[in-house]
Amino acid sequence: MSARKSVLLWLPRAAALLLFAWFIFGPLSNLLIWSVAERWFFPNRLPSQWGFRWWEYVFRPQGQAMQSLWLSIWIAVLTTVVCLVLSIPAGLALARGRLPWRTLLLLLFLLPQAFPNLPIYISIAQIFYTLNLNGTVLGVVLVHASHGLVYSVWITTAAFAAVDPELENAARNIGATPTRTFLNISLPLAAPGIMASAIFVFLESLDEFTGSYFVGAPEVRTLPLLLYTAAAGGSIQVASISALILLVPSIAFMFVVERFLKADVLAKVGR
Repeated sequence: MSARKSVLLWLPRAAALLLFAWFIFGPLSNLLIWSVAERWFFPNRLPSQWGFRWWEYVFRPQGQAMQSLWLSIWIAVLTTVVCLVLSIPAGLALARGRLPWRTLLLLLFLLPQAFPNLPIYISIAQIFYTLNLNGTVLGVVLVHASHGLVYSVWITTAAFAAVDPELENAARNIGATPTRTFLNISLPLAAPGIMASAIFVFLESLDEFTGSYFVGAPEVRTLPLLLYTAAAGGSIQVASISALILLVPSIAFMFVVERFLKADVLAKVGR
């Protein structure tokens, strides 16, 4: 193959790669620029004044960013615990039990994602209002858990299905009780998938806005709500910094998910 043909084949791939990188890193670059832009007015293509004044404003006590961040993390942790408490026994039963309509049961957990979020959250807010759960951390956790169960049940079911049943049978044959078999064999082997599902639930809860807005606002002010308030009020710098703060745990945990969630686990989903 001539050098000219090689260049002609390489150019479309390079252009596609550059376009893909622009779609990913273009918005991130804009966030970074806005986070250090103290003065930036149209038609200037770049800020006329740079600095970290807005970072100092966001992290001061009056900025409420750190308070909202810790509240978001606390809600995400509680949501993850609720989802794991429900999904571990459910995943074990769906993976090992001979349940009728097993596939239908798995599909039922997809219902929260099958419909538009807005009407669902409005209905939930009306129900929670009668139960005095509006404006409470518990109400926000329950709303987040309704979506988090989609990830936790499906991934946990796949994790338990990936465990070789012969290992469990061998433990039972030498006298292990079902509880001991679960604690010593099934749970440790399924732990990577369970951890991956926990991270997915945590990140989903950390970034959730719509449910937090309709059920928690204004009493429960998570970081996504602070970001929305800043953007709606024209504080683009505060909104950009809040978005960058939310990106940090998301990127860090996705590396962890990539390490624990392997293809052999994903292949068991829906089986």
